[in-house]
Formats: sequence, structure tokens, C-alpha cells
Amino acid sequence: MRILQSRLLALLLCCYLSGSQANRVYVHPFYLFAAENVSCETLQPQTPKPLETLPVAPLDIEVLTPDSRDPLKLDAQNITVRTAVLAELLNSLGLRMYQSFSSKQQNTVLSPVNTFGSLITFYLGASKMTANPYLTLLGLKKGTDPENCLSLVDGHKVLKTLQSINSLVDDGPKDEITTQVWTFIRQDAELSEDFIQGTQDFSDTSFIRGVDFSKPKEAEELVNTFVDKTSDGKVKSVFKDLNSSSNLLFLTSFNFQGNWRTAFQPEKTSLQEFHVDESTTVMAPLMTHTGQYHYLNDKVQRCTVVKLSLSKRSYMLLVLPHEGANLRDIESKLRTDVMSAWHENLQEGLLELSLPKFSMSSVNDLRELLTNMGPNVEDQLLGSQAEFSQLSNIKPFTIDKAINKVVFEMSEEGAEPQDKIQEAGIPLKLSINRPFFFSVIEGTSNAILMLGKITNPTL
Repeated sequence: MRILQSRLLALLLCCYLSGSQANRVYVHPFYLFAAENVSCETLQPQTPKPLETLPVAPLDIEVLTPDSRDPLKLDAQNITVRTAVLAELLNSLGLRMYQSFSSKQQNTVLSPVNTFGSLITFYLGASKMTANPYLTLLGLKKGTDPENCLSLVDGHKVLKTLQSINSLVDDGPKDEITTQVWTFIRQDAELSEDFIQGTQDFSDTSFIRGVDFSKPKEAEELVNTFVDKTSDGKVKSVFKDLNSSSNLLFLTSFNFQGNWRTAFQPEKTSLQEFHVDESTTVMAPLMTHTGQYHYLNDKVQRCTVVKLSLSKRSYMLLVLPHEGANLRDIESKLRTDVMSAWHENLQEGLLELSLPKFSMSSVNDLRELLTNMGPNVEDQLLGSQAEFSQLSNIKPFTIDKAINKVVFEMSEEGAEPQDKIQEAGIPLKLSINRPFFFSVIEGTSNAILMLGKITNPTL
């Protein structure tokens, strides 16, 4: 049976690769990430198999060493196909999540890669009943399963593929992605080996510690101090309103530090007006560079799109609404096909581009993100209907806090020196001086690393 599965997967991969240049043969993501010897397992309650768990070291504020880990082992033969397919899934889910909450935010940033990784890590601890909605939301559910059973994917394959996408960016000059994971559990509990391995599969460093939650205020101060110290001060005071019945707190930090491919001209950085809305204007430092850019004037969506190169593999798409157009209207129509069409139709031309200096961070509560997507989504995945029987030796076991911290830092400098040669022709002037949307994309897999918007660069 295993040999037959391997041959079937090889055939599907050949079809995928051979069709990638024209009419690509569709490969369901399930077959790329399926668990070995997979079969459709019943969703009916059964006597659970003994869970392999490990004790967790108590939190000691003086012991800041990350958890020991085995080196990541990636399947190089299939990783290219997996990254491309997984990118489509996380892009689609990331855009849905972004749309569901962006209207309630001002400056904000979301990482689809980090959010997807958090959900897959929770999937590793879920019962089969709860695993079902996870796979459905993530686009990994096998479409031919009967209603009463479920074929499982290998969550570790997914997490390692996510980490391989991040590593593609790290190959570029100066750009760097750092992912950290913290898990705090009640001090008398053990965690499943599967979940522990999952926290390591898509992070650079991970910390798992046991905490006495019987005194919530003291526990809150302790975990926040620990996170502050182990994140070099980048993540502060994210856990609030803890209670004595807490079982597990989960936090990820996704830190993107980037440089523009070509430096902006420091002597041309100046305070200029930024129009927050029709009645509000602020003064903000805008950087300026004149050079060749790929851009598009989309008259249908009523916006201008500009591509800015970052590392050799990653780039940013800036989306500026036309004067009189509303950013929210453009955000509401964001789809993977819309963004792909923008990229495919970019034309090169000479621009004098001005945009605000900006570095930003955002704390996203995963429960709120899921709730915004639909009334039952959070209930099924993290709330009252969620069961995590594969997470701990203690039953029932809940995930009480699930937080994603995203830090986005861009330097004014460039990875390559400023071209001193005067560009021929008269440049088109484009000033990013009103609210705009941006995305950071890894160019090999086309995975969206970040989605965000700036409505007021002075906040």
C-alpha cells in the first residue's frame, strides 16, 4: 500500500511540474502533506491511544536558554512543489483574515505565514473532531472523505515547508526573518512530544515553560518579563487578564528586518503633508528616490500599484488609492487572483517615488481573528467546541491565549549602493501621501509574508 501511495504521489508531482508552464494539472494539497500510511479515520469517540508526553521545565526568569532541538530535516525532493502549493493556501487564508479585521484597525500588519503556522501547531494537539475544521479552514482537507471519517495530514511537513519559505528570504542581502515561539503551561501538566516538536519546526527559537497560574497577577508579570528578556525587548506586555484556571498560553513573534534593494536619497528626505482623511493632515518624513520601477495604474480598482525590490527573492507591493477612492473599498476586493493580476501587468517606467519612513508592529489575538471570520470559526478551532485531547496528559486541556506579534522594520538604506547616473527622461511623480496598503512577498514561492496598511505614519 505504501509503495502504491508513493507512486501515486510521484505521478501527481510529475503532472504538477510538467503542467506548470501552461495548463497546470491540479494537485490537491492533501496529497503533498498527507501523513504516511494515511487512511480515513473515524470521527466517532474512541478509547484514545496512550499519548507520548514530556515534562516541562518550570519558568525561571534567570534561565533564558531556548529549548534544545534537532536540526530541521527537509525533503528536498518535494520542497519546491510544497512551497508553491502551500503559498497559495496561506495567501488565500491570510487575505481573508486581513479583510475580516482591517476595517477596525488603523496602522496594522498581519503575517499569513505566522498565522498559518500557529494554526497548524494547534492542529497537532487537536482531537479528530477538532482537526476536521482545522483542515477545512487551512485548505488541507481531503475532498473525497465520507462525513464520518477524516484523513490526516502531517503537520510537521507543513511547518517545515513554512520555515523553508522564510529561509528563502534569509538568502538575500541583509533581509532577515526571525520567528520565536513561547508556550506557557500549568505547572502540573506535560505536553505531547508532537506539539513540542511542532513549536520547533517553524521557529528559530522556542521556549516551553511551566507556570503556577494560581496567582494570576504574579504569573502575568512573570511570563511578560520572560518574553521581554528572551525577545531582546521586541515583545512587551502581551499577556493580560490571566486567570487561575489557565492551561496554556501561546505566543509567536514574526520579525522582518529588511532593506530596500536600492537606497533612497537621504538628502531628499523631507517633512511633507500626509492626508490621513479628508479633514486630517499630518507632517511626516517622506523618502524620495528617482529610478526605474515596475508599476501599474489600475483604473478598475482605482489604485496605483508599485513594486519595490527588497532582497534578491522578496519584494513589496504598494497600493495607493486614486484621489477620491477609498482604501477600504480596495481592501474588500483583495483576492489572490487580483494580486497576481497586478504583478503580471506591471510595466517598467521612470518614477520619482516618495513614501513615508515606516517601521511598525502589531499584536493580533488569534481568537479575535477567527471570530471576525465567522460566528462558529473560533468556537470550533479554539473555543467551546474545540477539543485538544492530543495536547497534554491532562483532560480537558484548553488553549487560553493565542497571540501573534508581528514586527516590521525597514531601513532607509539599500542593499545596493545608490546609482549616481542621472536617469534619462522626465520621471512621473508619485507621492504615497495618503493611506495605502502594502504586502511583502517571497518571489520564488509567491508566498505573502506580510499584509498591512498605513493610515497615519506618525502613530
